[in-house]
Amino acid sequence: MPAQNRRVLVRSIDDITLEEVPVPRPGDNELLIRSTVVGVCGSDTHAALGHHPFIDLPYRPGHEVVGVVEAAGARAGGFAPGDRVIIEPNLYCGRCAQCRSGRYNICRQLEVFGCQTPGGMAELFTIAAGRVHRVPDEMSDLQAALVEPLATPVHAVAKAGDLTGRTVAVLGAGPIGLLVLAAARHAGAAGIVATDLLDTKRERAVRLGADEALPADAADLTEQAQAVLGGPADVVFDCVAREQSMAQAVDLVAKGGRIIVVGVGAAGATPIRLDLVQDREIRIEGSLMYTVGDYRAAFDLITSGIVDAEAIVTATYPLEEAGAAFAAALRPEHVKVLVTVAAP
Repeated sequence: MPAQNRRVLVRSIDDITLEEVPVPRPGDNELLIRSTVVGVCGSDTHAALGHHPFIDLPYRPGHEVVGVVEAAGARAGGFAPGDRVIIEPNLYCGRCAQCRSGRYNICRQLEVFGCQTPGGMAELFTIAAGRVHRVPDEMSDLQAALVEPLATPVHAVAKAGDLTGRTVAVLGAGPIGLLVLAAARHAGAAGIVATDLLDTKRERAVRLGADEALPADAADLTEQAQAVLGGPADVVFDCVAREQSMAQAVDLVAKGGRIIVVGVGAAGATPIRLDLVQDREIRIEGSLMYTVGDYRAAFDLITSGIVDAEAIVTATYPLEEAGAAFAAALRPEHVKVLVTVAAP
């Protein structure tokens, strides 16, 4: 075991480096894990740009992590060196009312591994064994890297209720929007419209199952979407979460319909037409992360081939080029960018 451990440090989008720190030792209930593949999330790039309301700079990223167990603490049962694993990064207290009801994704003291605590974009890291899931033998590292980002859309789609035969609009065709699209289609949505500003993202949304993908800045967006869906959308998933997208969501959704806010909004106030929300009985609901059931559903969607990792993962970079990986993740031609960690 080496004495030093390389870990990514993000000070800004233009200042992403490797720091050397001592190799951590697992506590009694912890695992020491060697990273193999780590995803770059939209939250990571927002944080690096200084735009994330809940992640302070500098930070040490890595919450979409695939790895191999190197060592286990004395009470970290169920795992052994050599086990392939992924992490579930929400770190919760287990005591508050939300945790006791099973909604630990909204724990009152929630922290996210790799966001508020040092993460797994490193050679080695430790984490509680209870935050780790074993990867099935038949699942590749590439596929396993999508379980965490897919679990968020799975959770959002579940919050929308039964989608069988219903119509859906997905605002934003980035990684989360595309995975919401896939999860909604699997949940039985009869018609799906996606929106985005970029041609390339709209084209990819259609390839991945949208009935139509429309320019997000179209003056007649509502009319175009209704023409495709046969009327207003029963459910709108806002994967952008900005003033303009929320205004569009209110215009697109049916009376009595539901808006699920999946994207991370900007800090501060976001204007919204409450007169229309009240008059049309529109239900607006946030969706944060996931719980273990969403993780299991994400596993199933990937192993069954419903979500094609090859279509989602568009670039990989070695750990030494983490800065280039962050830069690539901001470019419109990419969906999911991964950082790979070479074995010693």
